[in-house]
Amino acid sequence: MADNEQAVGADGADAAPSKKGKLKLIIAVAGFVAILGAGAGAGWFFLMRGHGEEKHAEALPPKPPSFIEVPDMMVNLVGAPGERVQYLRVKIVLEIKEEKQVEAIKPNLPRVTDLFQTYLRELRPSDINGSAGLFRLKEELTKRVNNAVAPQQVSAVLFKEIVVQ
Repeated sequence: MADNEQAVGADGADAAPSKKGKLKLIIAVAGFVAILGAGAGAGWFFLMRGHGEEKHAEALPPKPPSFIEVPDMMVNLVGAPGERVQYLRVKIVLEIKEEKQVEAIKPNLPRVTDLFQTYLRELRPSDINGSAGLFRLKEELTKRVNNAVAPQQVSAVLFKEIVVQ
């Protein structure tokens, strides 16, 4: 009988850990499924949200920029004493993002022309050699025109023609 009690006790002991093991397994599987579901839901949300933004961006075509022509300028360049005088002739166009800014900038064109001419008269021929020189010239003119027309903004200064004689 003692053997039977030990067998029953052993069976009872085996039954309790078996139920706990199954319960842990069910909880682990349920947690794993919940994590997978949350990940799939988040992925779907971000993927579908991204597609909606792309469609919205495609629906609105970008506005074309507006342009203002600055009167042609011709200035003499600074040279060393005894060198022949060189001249710079430029045709410049200002690029503006919005059409409504054009009317606000046009009254300031005499000021812009004055600033450009005073700056250009201080240049040496070596200052505008090569593409790097022209790039620096564009950047400097853009900075000066933005100071002159503030609070309006000019996107870029574009050269239609630039000649050094």
